[in-house]
Amino acid sequence: MSMPSVSAPPSSSMTDPSVADLLAARPHLRMHALEGLMLEQVPLAAIADALGTPVWVTGAGTLRSRYRRLEAALAEPSLGASIHYAVKANDHLAILRILSIEGAGADVVSGGEMRRAIEAGIPPARIVFSGVGKSDDELGLALSLSISQINVESREELERLSGLASACGRTARIVLRVNPDIDAGTHAKITTGLADNKFGVAYDEAADLYALAARLPGIEPIGFAVHIGSQINDPAPFRAAYARIADLVRRVREAGQAVSLVDCGGGLGISYRDEIEGSPRALAHAIRVTLGDLGLKLVVEPGRWLVAPAGVLLSRVLLVKQSAGRAPFVVLDAAMNDLLRPSLYEAWHGVVPLSARDAVQPAGPAHLVGPVCETGDTFALDRPLPHLAAGARVAILDTGAYGAVMSSTYNSRPLAAQALVDGSRWTTIRPRQPVEQLWAGELVPDWIAAGETGAGRAAE
Repeated sequence: MSMPSVSAPPSSSMTDPSVADLLAARPHLRMHALEGLMLEQVPLAAIADALGTPVWVTGAGTLRSRYRRLEAALAEPSLGASIHYAVKANDHLAILRILSIEGAGADVVSGGEMRRAIEAGIPPARIVFSGVGKSDDELGLALSLSISQINVESREELERLSGLASACGRTARIVLRVNPDIDAGTHAKITTGLADNKFGVAYDEAADLYALAARLPGIEPIGFAVHIGSQINDPAPFRAAYARIADLVRRVREAGQAVSLVDCGGGLGISYRDEIEGSPRALAHAIRVTLGDLGLKLVVEPGRWLVAPAGVLLSRVLLVKQSAGRAPFVVLDAAMNDLLRPSLYEAWHGVVPLSARDAVQPAGPAHLVGPVCETGDTFALDRPLPHLAAGARVAILDTGAYGAVMSSTYNSRPLAAQALVDGSRWTTIRPRQPVEQLWAGELVPDWIAAGETGAGRAAE
């Protein structure tokens, strides 16, 4: 039985980008007349044939290219910011290894992500630990590894970390995360820099807390961090936030405290629909004009911008449910348990058929939905799509970030397979989860298995 939905993806109109528009904005994708939709040099239909659907596909060459664009923008002598990839965007070991080879560090938000980064070859000296609620075990792991920095988000966390570090005879290099109360103009669920958000230390309290950190045993304060949200395409909020941090650095230095680093966070956005993609050069300029003359080591923490465009989710049409006078429901074999963003954030993702023939069919409004027993299992409403029949296959675009990493097994649906494309070759990087694994770790007490009821009495 369906449960009520609190939100649904926004309705589209015929002004949405066409298939041709979507492909023109994504040079890593192209439509081959015979092979159909290609990611880099691999026909996506070949992957769907081999692995079935739904299946996640990521382009390694695309990821490298985007990393190098960002690196080049940040590499000017007056800036030289280091890049720490936000692991939460996509934590697959293959993705982390590609970025590690490129020279990226990691921004992690849990002990599990920390261990993943280490497993992928990212050294502790290039790991930043963020997050508003770190456990003692996680902080202990960070101390034992002597990671680059711990981004502290409250007085309570600072004092607890001091006790832990002192107890084990270590010194924690900390960066104080500051909430600058800047509106990033993004979705309410992914903004993090407003006073009402749970993240960071209030701006007006930051200088005093930094001075306290310098007095606490086991703590070495080295700077400040700021992160105002995600999917930000306008550089103005970045400039405003960084200007506030620059003022804070000057004030703290005037009070006699040393500040050697500012962590500028992440949040650079992409173009899902028809937005102007966030510019690495504009981000670099915002950093340079606000922080560039302070003699600081600078850090950025990109996630979505790097990896989202590199990934697609392939799916197959199970059926088309017609309704007189209404847009049809195109039911896919992918669902909200695979790609949660449309249900969670009302997110818009482009959809392109894998077949060149399907791609040129006349477009008409359709509701694109999944098979999960929730009204919220909806990818698009009234989306102008080429005619799709049962069995047709599509690629849901820009799913490399917050896609597979947010998947669940809701409705006892196994996790989808994952594949990696690299130029003209591809391989499986995670097989489809066998259905038996869904209950492999579950235990049924002996008395339940024996059919007993009540206080140990056998069922009659």
